[in-house]
Amino acid sequence: MGEILNNVRAQVLVDALPYIQKYNNKILVVKYGGNAMTNKELKQAVMDDIVLLSLVGVKVVLVHGGGPEISDMLKRLNIESKFIGGLRYTDEAAVDVVKMVLSGKVNKELVSLLTRTRGKALGMCGIDGHMLTAERKLGPNGEDLGFVGDIVKVNEQPILDALNNGYIPVIATVATDEFGQSYNVNADTAAARIAAQLRAENLILMTDIAGLLRDKDDPSTLIPFVNVSEVPFLKRKGIISGGMIPKIDCCVEAVRRGVKKTAIIDGRVPHSILIETLSNEGIGTQFR
Repeated sequence: MGEILNNVRAQVLVDALPYIQKYNNKILVVKYGGNAMTNKELKQAVMDDIVLLSLVGVKVVLVHGGGPEISDMLKRLNIESKFIGGLRYTDEAAVDVVKMVLSGKVNKELVSLLTRTRGKALGMCGIDGHMLTAERKLGPNGEDLGFVGDIVKVNEQPILDALNNGYIPVIATVATDEFGQSYNVNADTAAARIAAQLRAENLILMTDIAGLLRDKDDPSTLIPFVNVSEVPFLKRKGIISGGMIPKIDCCVEAVRRGVKKTAIIDGRVPHSILIETLSNEGIGTQFR
């Protein structure tokens, strides 16, 4: 039995070798969120995946949000959460909470967890090194969203400095404008822009669904590959709709800006990052 198990382990490593070679010294950007960020076992599986990839020569960048933690802290401070067109209205008090929770709590907890998993991690946010420059974003019908930002510029140098010194950059998506005003920035959008600026090999968005489905109620209708030129047609057919639209728009923008491929994967599946990167079929939906 032991010999069979060892042979299986050896075969798994041999099968993974071409993909390890493909990603060696290449940049992989992972946007981390959803259930994988709140479930303890899934969170540890994500940390294991990232550290393993880092140790075999992949330059992993972890970009995270923290919506539930922000909502919880706003509630504890008796600050009302208000959403307009799916975007959090962020007044001056709320943007301070966003900075505190994302940069001071969530970010440092992830760095600590990666360190305990024997990874070499460095916590950063978009304000550091003027990494993310933003301007005020308006709602879908021109509504005022407060201090919610659209990224207008990415300075990749602090990220490259961390990667070149062997660190896993862990980036909280807070940005500033040219006057130093802080903004809350959507983590999917930030990950896409960062991946594009880094000319990443792959951008992975972790979600709580299997990927893009032809029938949203039937996981067996997963579409494994999409060419970005097909996206407008899929929108007209209603296959891409609702909350998937902004995520897929981020994937399309990243590919058009130079990322080799992007993928929306199911973060509820343990080790989904390894399955996506170290196999031919991957997991979820790839956009190329």
